[in-house]
Amino acid sequence: MEQVKDNYLFLTTAPIPKIIQSLATPAIVSMLMTSFYNMADTYFVGKINTQATAAVGVTFALMSVIQAIGFFFGQGSGTYISRQLGARNTDKAKEMASTSFFIALAFGIILTVVGLICLRPLSIALGSTDTILPYTEKFMSMILLGAPFMIGTMTLNNQMKFQGNALLSMYGMLSGAIVNLLCVPLFIFVFDWGIFGAGLGTLIGQISGFIVLWFMAQRKDNIHISLRLVRLKKEYFTEIFRGGTPSLTRQGLAAVSTSLLNLAAGAYGDAAIAGMSIVSRMSFLILSAVIGLGHGFQPLCGFNYGAKLYRRVKEGYFYCIKLSVIFLIVGVAVCFPLSSQIIHLFRDDIQVEQVGAVAFRWQMITYPLVAFITLSNMMMQTTGKSISANLVAASRNGICFIPLIFTCSHFLGLHGIEICQAVSDCLTFIITLPLTIHLLREMKTTEE
Repeated sequence: MEQVKDNYLFLTTAPIPKIIQSLATPAIVSMLMTSFYNMADTYFVGKINTQATAAVGVTFALMSVIQAIGFFFGQGSGTYISRQLGARNTDKAKEMASTSFFIALAFGIILTVVGLICLRPLSIALGSTDTILPYTEKFMSMILLGAPFMIGTMTLNNQMKFQGNALLSMYGMLSGAIVNLLCVPLFIFVFDWGIFGAGLGTLIGQISGFIVLWFMAQRKDNIHISLRLVRLKKEYFTEIFRGGTPSLTRQGLAAVSTSLLNLAAGAYGDAAIAGMSIVSRMSFLILSAVIGLGHGFQPLCGFNYGAKLYRRVKEGYFYCIKLSVIFLIVGVAVCFPLSSQIIHLFRDDIQVEQVGAVAFRWQMITYPLVAFITLSNMMMQTTGKSISANLVAASRNGICFIPLIFTCSHFLGLHGIEICQAVSDCLTFIITLPLTIHLLREMKTTEE
C-alpha cells in the first residue's frame, strides 16, 4: 500500500491548485465521457423519431435511480475510506471497500430481476405514454440488464477517486464510453435495430467499463477488492448510510423529479417530453464538469479533514468554487444565444425545439448557483455532516422542485414546467448558503 502513503503526503502537503488539477482532470474527463455517451443515445435515437427520443428521456429517470444506488455505496464508502486513510487506519479502509462493493453488486442484481418483472408498470409510472411505451420497454429492458454493472462501476469509480487514484478510475469510464459511442450508431443505422440497438449498445458499454475498472481496482497502487475482506459490521453500514445518503437522496430525487417532469410535460404531447428530456441531458453534460471538479475536491477534503488540517479543506473549497463559477459563466455566454440550434441538433422538430430552447435558457441562468450548491453539498457529505448534506441534497430535486412542478404547471401551464428547475435552484441556494457558512465557521473555530 505504498501508493496510499504517497497519496497521504501529496494530499496533505502539496499546493492546493496542484492537487485539484491532478485529481479533478481525470474526474472531469470521466464525468464528461459519461455525459457524452448519454448524449449520444439521445442524439442517435433522435434520428429515429420523437417517440424514441421521449422514451430515452423517460428511461433517464431509471438510470438516475441506478446511478443513485452506485453513488450511495461508492460515496458512502469513499468518504469513510478517505478519512481513514487520512487518519492512517488502512485496514478499516480495505474492509470497507470490499464490503461496500459486494453489497452494491447484490443490490444491482435484485434491481434487475424486479425491474424486468415489472417492466410495463414501471415504464408507465416513469411517464411513458401509450405511443412512447413500445420504445420505452425495449430501451429500458437493456438498461435494467446493465444495472449490476453500472452500480458496480459507480462504486469502484468513487472509491478510487476518494483514494486519490482518479486517473485509474478514468480509464474504466473512458473505455465504457468509447465502446458505447461505437456500438450505438452501428446497431441503430447499420444493423437497423432501432431503439433496441441503442439500449444494447449502452449495455455493452457498461459491461466493458465495469470489466476494465475491475482490473484497475486490482492494481497494487489501489485498495484491493476481495470477498475475504467483507465484514458485515454495524460501523460500516452506519458509515455507508451517513456518507452515501446525500448521494442517494440527490440522485434518487433526480429520478423522481424527472418522472414528474415527464408526467407534467406529457399533458402537452410527446414533443414536450422530448424537449425537456434533451434539456435534462444538456444540463447534465454541462454540470458534469462541476461534478467532476467536486470529485477531485473530495479526496483532498476527506484526507485533510481526517488529518485535522481544516485550513486546507477551506482553501480547496474556495478554489473549486472560483473555477466552477468562471467556467459556467463562460459556458452560459456561449450556449445562451445558441440554445435553439443546440436543441435542433438532437431532434429536427419545431415543437421539440420551441419547448427545449425556452427551458434551456431558464436553466442556464441558475447554473452558477448550482455550482455553489453542488460543491457545498460535497463538502458537507465528505466531512460527515450528514444532516446538512441530506437537506441540501433533497432540496434541488425534492423539497423545492416537487411542490413547484405542481404549482407552476397548474398556474402557468407549459411555461411553468419550463421555468420550474430554475426557480428550484434559487430556493435551494437560499437553503444552502447558511449551512455552508456554519460549516466553514465550525472548522475555523475547531482549528483555533
